[in-house]
Amino acid sequence: MSAPADLDTLAGRLGTRARRDAPLGSRTTYRVGGPAALGVEADEEADLLAVAAGLDGLDVDVLVLGNGSNLLVADAGFAGLVVHLGTGFETLRIDGTDVDAGASLALPTLARRTVAAGLTGLEWAVGVPGSVGGAVRMNAGGHGSDTAATLVRYRVVDLAAGTVADRAAAELAASYRHTSIGPADVVVSATHRLRPGDPATGRRTIDEIVRWRRANQPGGANAGSVFTNPPGDSAGRLIDACGCKGLRIGSAEVSPKHANFIQADRGGSADDVRRVMDAVRSAVFAATGTLLSTEVRMVGFADADEDGTAP
Repeated sequence: MSAPADLDTLAGRLGTRARRDAPLGSRTTYRVGGPAALGVEADEEADLLAVAAGLDGLDVDVLVLGNGSNLLVADAGFAGLVVHLGTGFETLRIDGTDVDAGASLALPTLARRTVAAGLTGLEWAVGVPGSVGGAVRMNAGGHGSDTAATLVRYRVVDLAAGTVADRAAAELAASYRHTSIGPADVVVSATHRLRPGDPATGRRTIDEIVRWRRANQPGGANAGSVFTNPPGDSAGRLIDACGCKGLRIGSAEVSPKHANFIQADRGGSADDVRRVMDAVRSAVFAATGTLLSTEVRMVGFADADEDGTAP
């Protein structure tokens, strides 16, 4: 929990860089939830290093925000600093089979542009509504692949130490939807090594993924898959088997189209989404003995674990 006096001190140090009651929940794909106590928009590494200097010696919780596609922010908001990576980090450079992408670049854009350049290996990313930086942080993936499969290196600004470093992919210690990226680490770019591919074949693969998503996954306000798949099973199958499809609490419900998606009504409540999550976890555990783990990061909820997942 951030110390209020330290938040005031940080606001003073950052001056016009910082904004009080900064939009947060509204910047997520759930589009519900409250603001952050302080917010900073960063468009270059110098902005992040200025934030690091401002944080020196203070007790302030920090949240790095990309596209907000994997966050649920409590209605009460976040009593800390949100650092939002802006358009300055939407870069893309292709050198042979190496692809250097800025952290704010949207994954669907990365997928389409690499295919157009005659490369293969990132087609799966067209189905993930996140950013390059967020994908590295959580080892995002889908359709049989993930970020770590082609990652060579990534660049990080450490807000705690005030340093910038290039790290080899092995340092990510990536596993299923998990990495070694710490809460003070800001991924600013990533380099993927792809393979030569046929653009026409790549476009067909992308079209197939898009068609599959439209047929099998809901649109609207959600954060994609809510729970990670337990070993050897599917979270969606377990939830469906427990009769939770269509379960509604207030302004949130389990999608009737895909049981591992929870939808929020326009103008709804993040706390209602959390209540549906808890009800689903309880139902699945009672029926099967399997305790589902959240893939969505929980922000501003007092009982969330240190890594932002639900207990």
